[in-house]
Amino acid sequence: MLVSATEMINKAHDGHYAIGAFNINNMEWIKAILLGCEAKKSPVMLGVSEGAGKYMCGFDNVVGMVKHIHDNLGITVPVAIHLDHGSYEGAKAAIAAGFTSVMFDGSHYDFEENKAKSQEIIALAHSKGLSVECEVGGIGGTEDGVTSAGEQADPQECATIAGLGVDFLACGIGNIHGKYPADWAGLNFDLLKEIQEATNGKPLVLHGGSGIPREQVQKAITLGVSKVNVNTECQLVFADATRKYIEAGKDQEGKGYDPRKLLKPGTDAIQALVEEMVENFFGSAGKAE
Repeated sequence: MLVSATEMINKAHDGHYAIGAFNINNMEWIKAILLGCEAKKSPVMLGVSEGAGKYMCGFDNVVGMVKHIHDNLGITVPVAIHLDHGSYEGAKAAIAAGFTSVMFDGSHYDFEENKAKSQEIIALAHSKGLSVECEVGGIGGTEDGVTSAGEQADPQECATIAGLGVDFLACGIGNIHGKYPADWAGLNFDLLKEIQEATNGKPLVLHGGSGIPREQVQKAITLGVSKVNVNTECQLVFADATRKYIEAGKDQEGKGYDPRKLLKPGTDAIQALVEEMVENFFGSAGKAE
């Protein structure tokens, strides 16, 4: 069922596990992620960047694809379609298109503007029964063409945004998008504790979940993180499995590569990754029920 993410996130926060938010880019990724989470009986958030939305021919088409694939596969676990790092206008467009959850990323504005725009998006989304994520302190790296050095979030600013009624909050604690450099200092757990205390236990979000050592993510979950975003790791396993298939020289006779066969190894690799992360990383099926 396609739902707001509020209930699944609150259950995760209370149960000290996290919901996996896996980015989707096409039909194959949607199928792989849904099947992986269904196999483990785990709720899931399907993250859609504005760039991915454009690639998939618009937010309306994304919603239609997810709904049809969800129904065709007989998915029974809760599923949220979530706008990832949405702009002010992008969040409004996703809400209009039928997304069940949106993120407004106002971290690049000065704080007062971030606060004002966050408040408006929260009110709009809640009026339609949708869940909302906002961000304080930029997440390092590049996401959809927007680059951030990875500012550390201010706990009091986090408390202010949490007080607006946001459902879950992304905060910069040293995490970055993309591959982590060899000299990465790791997550700032002291800051994470401060933010969780300042926000009175608001569910927090860890962006850039790919590449963070498993033990650090698990520790972050014990300190209030209830949603972990994963994209780069899916891209890497998809590309590696596809490359190996091509290098093995299979399916090259006759008409050449069958696109369904060509994409299957990568799709299977994503599904296996999702199942592994849900089982060992985000919480077992029993916790997620």
